[in-house]
Amino acid sequence: MVFEIDRAAFAYMLCILLCLEVHMNKQTAFLVSLIRHELCRRRLILQAIEDNENYLLRAGALLQQRRPRRSVWMKIRDRSFWDRVVLQEYTDEDWRCNFRMSRRTFDKLCGLMSEVMKPEDVTFRAPIPLPMRVAIVLYKLASCAENRVVANTFGVSKSTVKRLVYLFCRGMVSSVIKNIIRMPTAEEAIAIARRFQQKFHIPQIIGCIDGTHIPVLPPTDGYRDFVNRKGWPSYVLQAVVDDKYRFWSLSCKLPGSAHDANVLRQSQLFRQAHLLPKGPREINGVTINHFLLGDPAYPLMDWLMKGYTPSPHITPEQELFNVYLSSARTTVEIAFERLKARWTVLMKRSDFHFTFSPYMIATCCALHNLCEDEKESLNPTWTAEASVFESATPQPGVRAYNAPDNAAGQRIRDALADYLSANFPLRTPLV
Repeated sequence: MVFEIDRAAFAYMLCILLCLEVHMNKQTAFLVSLIRHELCRRRLILQAIEDNENYLLRAGALLQQRRPRRSVWMKIRDRSFWDRVVLQEYTDEDWRCNFRMSRRTFDKLCGLMSEVMKPEDVTFRAPIPLPMRVAIVLYKLASCAENRVVANTFGVSKSTVKRLVYLFCRGMVSSVIKNIIRMPTAEEAIAIARRFQQKFHIPQIIGCIDGTHIPVLPPTDGYRDFVNRKGWPSYVLQAVVDDKYRFWSLSCKLPGSAHDANVLRQSQLFRQAHLLPKGPREINGVTINHFLLGDPAYPLMDWLMKGYTPSPHITPEQELFNVYLSSARTTVEIAFERLKARWTVLMKRSDFHFTFSPYMIATCCALHNLCEDEKESLNPTWTAEASVFESATPQPGVRAYNAPDNAAGQRIRDALADYLSANFPLRTPLV
């Protein structure tokens, strides 16, 4: 019995020892795992420190080296057309053919635009000189060539051509045009009226007003607003012209679908009509101030005359007035022809953004005035080319303004009709 109890105790003790051994083995394995993990972590830290030291050594070596000079890549461009051909070989006729003005007028224009177009400072290329910058713009406006063609001709980039045109036109409108296109003074109005009367017998005219459509690249949103009655997109250019084909009032902000009367009512001319030179004169018992001549698309007012509406009941005096009025109004038609003949960009749908087109149109009108002031000749071939372009984009016809006539305007028109009938009953040759 004792022996059996001892064996049981021994077995129990042996079992306990085995359990303790298993437990110790697990603890030992866990401790070994911890030690290995710690050794691995320390090894990674030491490796990172070593890598960082190597990086710092390499960085220090690079910093001690002499920094190489940066090189800027530039495309080599040929500017011999401007430097050699234009500046050395061009005659005045060549200047007019390519830039629509003589060298003398060109130099004057450069003086007017010197602040706007002065070259910027650059470090890696010689700046484009002021005369060349102005010439690039005139070449673009006169030819309506693609920016690529103009760029290759002058040895510049396409982006430079676009940037210079935008800079020139915006600068012209913002600061220069006010001295070139403006309302005449009282003395100037008297002289204009006298010359108009000498040519067309109608007294007190200081300008003829009309509109013309200029092709434009329209926006997708609002495209229909730009389409005129001939089916092509345009801006309406309203202008007042004196007897020398000079513009002294402009409006070019409304799209092609607008009626001429609406263009007038939204123009600065209409808002400032009270500022027009008066120069009153009594004719056939009626006091008549200076006025403008318009076509049937405009309203009749005391400062804006138009012809009598044709009808079976029109009198000979009224018909005679219409004849003289139509003859005088050819002034504005001729001015538009000369404008478009000089600046072909007004005859084609150019690549300008539609929001920029009014600046371009106004700039061309200002350049037209400069050419007329300087007595620059107009090449007949330009007019012939303009006629070809005009056939591709025909002008819409006149839409009559049918609202009741202004009473004061009627009295003035009747007095003028009686004056012409009494003094010029038969139509004489008009200059």
